[in-house]
Amino acid sequence: MVIDLKIRKVGNSLGVILPKEALAKMNAAEGDSLVLTETPEGGFRMTPNRHGFSEQMKIAEDISRRYRNAFRELAK
Repeated sequence: MVIDLKIRKVGNSLGVILPKEALAKMNAAEGDSLVLTETPEGGFRMTPNRHGFSEQMKIAEDISRRYRNAFRELAK
C-alpha cells in the first residue's frame, strides 16, 4: 500500500493527515501515539507506540552504541 501524504499547516505547526485506511492498517486511532523509526535507506517507518516501544528502542540504541565494537567483531 502506497499513500501520498501532504504536509499542511496546523496552527503554528506542520502536520499530515492520515487516511482512515492507514489508521486501520496500523490499528491506531485518534489520541494514540505513533513512533517514527529511522530506516537504513534514509527514510522513516511509522508504527503505533505499543507497550513502551519507544523506550525499548532507546535501550536498544544505547546497547548498540556501547557495544559497537563487539557487534562489529561478531558480524565478521
